[in-house]
Amino acid sequence: MTLKTQPVTLSSDLSGRTVAAMTSEVRPQVDGIIKKRLFTEGSEVTAGQVLYQIDPASYQAAYDTAKAALQNVQVSVKSAKLKAQRYAALAKENGVSQQDADDAQTSYQQALANVAEKTAALETARINLAYTQVRAPISGRIGISSVTPGALVTANQTTALATIRNLDPIYVDLTQSSAQLLALRKQQQAGNDTVANAPVQLTLEDGSVYAHEGSLQLTEVAVDEATGAVTLRAKFPNPEHQLLPGMFVRASVRNGVNNTAILAPQQGITHDAKGNATALVVNQQQQVERREVVTERTIDSYWLISRGLAAGDRLIVEGTEKVSVGDDVKPVEVSTTLPVVAEPTTPSTGEK
Repeated sequence: MTLKTQPVTLSSDLSGRTVAAMTSEVRPQVDGIIKKRLFTEGSEVTAGQVLYQIDPASYQAAYDTAKAALQNVQVSVKSAKLKAQRYAALAKENGVSQQDADDAQTSYQQALANVAEKTAALETARINLAYTQVRAPISGRIGISSVTPGALVTANQTTALATIRNLDPIYVDLTQSSAQLLALRKQQQAGNDTVANAPVQLTLEDGSVYAHEGSLQLTEVAVDEATGAVTLRAKFPNPEHQLLPGMFVRASVRNGVNNTAILAPQQGITHDAKGNATALVVNQQQQVERREVVTERTIDSYWLISRGLAAGDRLIVEGTEKVSVGDDVKPVEVSTTLPVVAEPTTPSTGEK
């Protein structure tokens, strides 16, 4: 067949796993007994939604005590203020000593400080009382509850009460070697694309193609020293929640478009034991000629040729076992999509 240049979309196939866009482990911030679980396991929850009710009795009592203490010091501060004002006026007329006036002013300032202290204590009690309602920190799908009503929980315990995952959108973390990443960037530059926002198509474990296209979001800033690999993260819409965290997927990352690609049928390219590729072509003298070529990758049933073949070359794709280098042949061009059939027109001196 006569080779021609044609535009070809280049892509890289990488393996990876799905990761939730946001994950939050729900933990209590106060101690107490769980009175109620207020959600359905596996359901969607919204940020701020009450998930658990911790027994609020002791925290309500602490709040009421702090509120009463604040009211008490607020009353005393009024008395201290009036006394400080009277003593200040009397001191100017020598009705009381300056020391007594200073002491009254000090008592007033102490009363103000007590108000500030009790106000802070009341706010702390209010916060702790509010914490008895354990709320969802993010919106998403909530998993299995690790506790039931009646269980004792403690502030910031290591075991989460439940885990919420935001599944739409969802991330896919892809792994490739640092050498592959460099090649990817070169290919994308040649194809006028960039790593960021490059289109990505997913193939699921059952072989089906995921319906929604994603895009690359970022590349890890460092290479794993142990594996020499780097992580790429792609973002996908997941409105049906078909993708769940932890799923294994295959991703095809678009590298760009090679507008002058040379594609050769795989049956027209042979590789020796060392992996060196060669091709048989028909030259201008209608003789068989061997070419050393460099194959870059496979695209369907074709090799993408990066060196050794050019547009206009007549590649022998059938009958290669019947000809040798230097044979005179009469090639038959069936079509641009069908192979060239080559047969010798004169006996060959080499082995067939």
